Amino acid sequence: MITSSSLPGGLAISPARGEELESVLRQVCFDLFEKQLPGAIVINRDARVVWLSRSYAQLLGLATPLEAIGQDVRQLLPETRLPEVIGTGQPLLLDFMRYRDKTFVVTRLPILNEDGQIQGAAGILLYETWEPLKPMVDKFDLLQATLGKSRQPRNQQRQARYTLKDIIGQSPACLRMKTLARRAADLDTTVLLLGETGTGKELLAQAIHADSLRTNKPFVALNVAAIPETLLEAEFFGAAPGAYTGADRRGREGKFKVAHGGTLFLDEIGDMPLALQAKLLRVLQEQEIEPLGSNALEKIDVRVIAATSRDLGAMVEAGQFRADLYYRLNVLPIELPPLRQRIGDIPLLARTMLEEIGKRCGYPRRSLSPPALDWLTQQPWPGNIRQLRNALEQASMLSDHNELTLADFAPGARRAQPVRPLADTLARAEREALIDALAAASGNKTEAARLLGLGRATLYEKLAAHGLR
Repeated sequence: MITSSSLPGGLAISPARGEELESVLRQVCFDLFEKQLPGAIVINRDARVVWLSRSYAQLLGLATPLEAIGQDVRQLLPETRLPEVIGTGQPLLLDFMRYRDKTFVVTRLPILNEDGQIQGAAGILLYETWEPLKPMVDKFDLLQATLGKSRQPRNQQRQARYTLKDIIGQSPACLRMKTLARRAADLDTTVLLLGETGTGKELLAQAIHADSLRTNKPFVALNVAAIPETLLEAEFFGAAPGAYTGADRRGREGKFKVAHGGTLFLDEIGDMPLALQAKLLRVLQEQEIEPLGSNALEKIDVRVIAATSRDLGAMVEAGQFRADLYYRLNVLPIELPPLRQRIGDIPLLARTMLEEIGKRCGYPRRSLSPPALDWLTQQPWPGNIRQLRNALEQASMLSDHNELTLADFAPGARRAQPVRPLADTLARAEREALIDALAAASGNKTEAARLLGLGRATLYEKLAAHGLR
């Protein structure tokens, strides 16, 4: 109820005028619910619907709001928390509610009388999807992550820098990889990443860790191929004081101990010596380690993500890798596609990389001319994403222009290529000559035809034959 004492400034009006004003405000309120919001519902203290907006009725598949009047709201919306609001008298200002295959962002408010007694509750549908709240959620996640890191001891601040949102690409091969990565993040099991060098295996490992329940625990990476064989055991399992000549008098923690509670990423697992493979297998099975030079066993809780660019199956057949360890690691294998199998992702990858390179180096973001982008999509990229980034970074550093042209990639364009059939080589040479001429003529086809010694009609025929616009 609205009374004279509740009006701004204590303005006094007659009871009749007060009732009239209350009626007007009530109508304005319902008009707001009806016209400005995706949906709204009002229930009484028995949790039965007394009012429903037309838009909400449509979302629920009702012909008219009248179909809902008198229904128990829990039958209409099985996951609603409006009865909870009636029971506690407390609002739920921002929440998610599932309805069939949709997720709504909602707020729920108690309705009180003049004496503060619960009369019912109102549910307001703010958004039909959660995406409008994403900027706020991202900021909150960032604040939480920053606060969490500030509370961690220095030796535990080993956090993943990437999430699955940082995996760029919409090609079928990339989408399948991301689907499996999401499954790996949900499952606390061993993962084996398989792919050529430069495909981003460590980035994917970090993303799996960051999206898992272990996200606030350490992410520790170790490249097996980069550690001398004589030091690998101590690097893995640690060493007791004085375990070997030159060992730290205080002992040393191994990477398994450092990664306790989190994830240990073992890159180039195919380069691990056979003797150490047996010890790693036991650690994975028993979740306990025995530091070098010690007789004491230490329990650990570590999820292992291994990666290799080698064919472990063939190595098992050749006796170069233990079959039992291979089966233990190969619980959830994920293939990382080479760049040549996801050519459609190159434009987006290149734009993102150029933006990152510009930010890091402090100059405006570079763009790519159409011939330069076309050339990038034609390359085999044996070094995959790492090689693409290197080519873009090199061209950005050497160019004086914000738009990178084919000429900026000339050293890469002239690198030796595998031997191909003569017809393919000639067709490729003709295509590159067309691209070079267009670039030199700034896209003017008449000038490009003159540079090539061709008639304009012939140039158009060749452009069409090579799929060049």
